[in-house]
Amino acid sequence: MAFALGYMVTFTTYGTWLQGDERGYVKKGRIYPGNKALRRINKKLQSQEAVILTKVQQQIIKKAIIKEAVAQGQKIYVLSVRPNHVHIVVQNSQQPVSKIIAYYKKAARIALKTAGHNGKLWTRGYDKRFCFDKGSLERRIKYVRSDNPA
Repeated sequence: MAFALGYMVTFTTYGTWLQGDERGYVKKGRIYPGNKALRRINKKLQSQEAVILTKVQQQIIKKAIIKEAVAQGQKIYVLSVRPNHVHIVVQNSQQPVSKIIAYYKKAARIALKTAGHNGKLWTRGYDKRFCFDKGSLERRIKYVRSDNPA
């Protein structure tokens, strides 16, 4: 298998992309189309309202993730914290992606809790896209930059 230069990860805030969502959803690695009835059921099962981040919260999360990346020794190529999701393109690491993302989510959650946020913050899981060549890495970086209007 080829060595990945880096990867792009996307994770969403709690309640903003439920199973059954019209955009489709992933379950156990399979992609499924939208299902209004399933989405309605999942909406009712939520333990709290969906989390939509304010500009201030987005900045707190961004700082927390950058600080954690330094602690983990991982280079961030680009980071976009939006009201309902985070995109990050990073250099590949010896640690599993799952562990790195858990560190980033935890750092952001603790930072927001310190700033007064209570309750759930993130959905379970994340999406990852490996970049095996410079071109794919540059395309992912460009995509994330286009998602960051600031």
